[in-house]
Amino acid sequence: MSVMFSKNSSSNGIVRPAFFFISGFSNIPHSNYYYIFLSFVYVVSMLGNSFVMIIIYRDRNLHTPKYMAIFNLAIADVCQSTALIPNLIKTFLFDSQEITYVACLANLFFVFFFICMQSTTLVILAYDRFVAICIQLRYYAVVTNISMGVLITVTWTFNSAVMSFTVGLHTRFSFCKSTVIDSLFCDYGPVYRLACNDYSPNIMMAYLNIATFIFLPLTLIGLSYTVCVYTGILVALFKITSWEGRLKALQTCFSHFTLVSIFYIPVVCTYITAMTVSIHRNARIINTSLSYSLPPMINPIVYSLNTVEIKEFAKKMFRANRLKRIAPALEE
Repeated sequence: MSVMFSKNSSSNGIVRPAFFFISGFSNIPHSNYYYIFLSFVYVVSMLGNSFVMIIIYRDRNLHTPKYMAIFNLAIADVCQSTALIPNLIKTFLFDSQEITYVACLANLFFVFFFICMQSTTLVILAYDRFVAICIQLRYYAVVTNISMGVLITVTWTFNSAVMSFTVGLHTRFSFCKSTVIDSLFCDYGPVYRLACNDYSPNIMMAYLNIATFIFLPLTLIGLSYTVCVYTGILVALFKITSWEGRLKALQTCFSHFTLVSIFYIPVVCTYITAMTVSIHRNARIINTSLSYSLPPMINPIVYSLNTVEIKEFAKKMFRANRLKRIAPALEE
């Protein structure tokens, strides 16, 4: 396959391709059905997370620190799905697997940036649950709208800085051989492995990012649950006199734990397997696509829409709309 290359005008003589070719699901049998499945996942993700954001925006009672974090998670879910799946659908509809050099770097940045946002937001939600359960009496003094806003702003700033530096490392590469990216998008590893010059700094950055945005958050969340179990949850549950209150507290913890498991387990398994054994190309690509596309769809179902406050407001919305439709008929 012939590919046009453009030489950088600098003295370094960096050679960059005009286009990359994303192999995607081209070697996977019956991939058309998988594209349809991903389209369904994208639609459900957009509807679920948009519904969550609309409810939180409209109900002033939900303008609290916890729901600020949930709103932030919904934004990350929508943006991460949009950065990944529409490009795949475009490939299916128009049989176009080419992507420009600049668009490829942008795709790389946004996919991983919003994955990092999902991870750090799960840590923020774990922090919220930790304070709410372990130091209940000080919750409203410690977790305020201002402190939550600062936390969220810091995560956006930190993640964007790290990802900008990470993607920026790719701009020093010369691509003088193949330009076929063996992944479903402009994936970090498959892109730097195409470079002709030394990419050891990129390998180090990859390990650093995995530690920072996967293993460190997972460790912090695990520690928060461990501390809560031994010092907070059991004591707090016995202090709650009603079984209804105990069930609500346990349900909140279980929902967050489910959210964490859905996001981290597939990603951790993928990285550990890739670092220890050789994975078949098709298995790696399908596992990556599921790991990145399913959490944004499942998050609002198992957590956001499952909270009592959102359920109650949703019921009020449906009742109000129903009454608006019935009222004209009653007046007649």
